Amino acid sequence: MKTAQDIYRDLQSSLGDVLPDAELFIKAEVAAEVLRLKVERDAVILGHNYMEPALFHTVPDFQGDSLELSRRAAETDKSVIVFCGVRFMAETAKILNPTKTVLLPTEKGGCSLAESITAADVRALREAYPGVPIVTYINTYADVKAECDICCTSSNAAAVVESLKSDTVIFLPDEYLARNVARETGRHVIVPSVLRKGAAAANGGDTTVEHTMVAWKGRCEVHELFTPEDIDVVRKQYPDVMILAHPECSPEVTAKADFSGSTTAMIRAVEKSKAKRFLLLTECSMGDNIVAANPGKEMLRLCSHRCPHMHEITLEQTRDSLKFMRWEIDVPEHIRVRALRAVERMLAVGPKID
Repeated sequence: MKTAQDIYRDLQSSLGDVLPDAELFIKAEVAAEVLRLKVERDAVILGHNYMEPALFHTVPDFQGDSLELSRRAAETDKSVIVFCGVRFMAETAKILNPTKTVLLPTEKGGCSLAESITAADVRALREAYPGVPIVTYINTYADVKAECDICCTSSNAAAVVESLKSDTVIFLPDEYLARNVARETGRHVIVPSVLRKGAAAANGGDTTVEHTMVAWKGRCEVHELFTPEDIDVVRKQYPDVMILAHPECSPEVTAKADFSGSTTAMIRAVEKSKAKRFLLLTECSMGDNIVAANPGKEMLRLCSHRCPHMHEITLEQTRDSLKFMRWEIDVPEHIRVRALRAVERMLAVGPKID
């Protein structure tokens, strides 16, 4: 097991240009304690790509996007799963591993997308569009997943939609991801207003038009901040920059970017690119993580937005989660078994990374 001094030296090497030396020293001490607790608790730690650099590069057993970490959660034989992400991710781990103890290092761990839709909304949509398959983005809570036919992530969203072989598909809850996937799969988008009793707006009830995607009005509070004008300003100042946008950004933004894909796909694109300068239009801490792993790459900081929910997860919170066995995630069994079907169908489709 690595000592605090070992971790400190590693952090100096990878993050010396990102964090002050005093902070690296403190973080190394905490990381060493986390590694010790991890062994004591027979735990596995999953770290999302948006985690703070000092956490991301020290304690996770596995790092990745939602799809990769869902797969790792399904495969683990450890007694405890600590999910360094947000609540919907930890819920997915519990859905896949009902006998494991799943811990989230923060009490809330919210998400603007997950909170934009309810199970009642999905039931109303199903009533308004009888027989139309429903795809839900992984960024939803368990009760919403339980009402849907299949889940997806940004890695495999288009592949999931195409796997359904249906002219009309309901895609929830991210409007921008829906529009980007619709463009990729040759569909047009409608965004109906759905009432609680199941009545759809005038343009919502029509499922006779082929190649339709029925979207929802949810948006990521981070990704919706990026604009096409941001890209124009950066390109004018840095003509050689490679711009990468997450598909939760608006279609106008992804159309102007050089690359659009999941967090894992963005990381791989940077690694493979011969460009020297990059701009990431996603949660900004990921840029620090990429720089630490690719010291020859320069990340521009002209358009940086931090997710307040991901920001809740720190090394200190991760330590306390293991130390006090908090905050434990539970999914009621009648919801879990229904949500499991949608998640397993997603995993069966597989990723689309490259």
